[in-house]
Amino acid sequence: MKKYRCLMCGYIYDPEKGDPANGVDPGTAFDDIPDDWVCPDCGAGKEEFEPVD
Repeated sequence: MKKYRCLMCGYIYDPEKGDPANGVDPGTAFDDIPDDWVCPDCGAGKEEFEPVD
């Protein structure tokens, strides 16, 4: 699964770790995160993320 980077602050979403503090279980692909999820560091929406190569 691909990692995604927040364009606003550089936070990396790692699907292997998820974001349990915000209701995203480990193993959750970025595309499967609810649309109302926001970056835990800066509050940017999912549309502000890009795949990491």
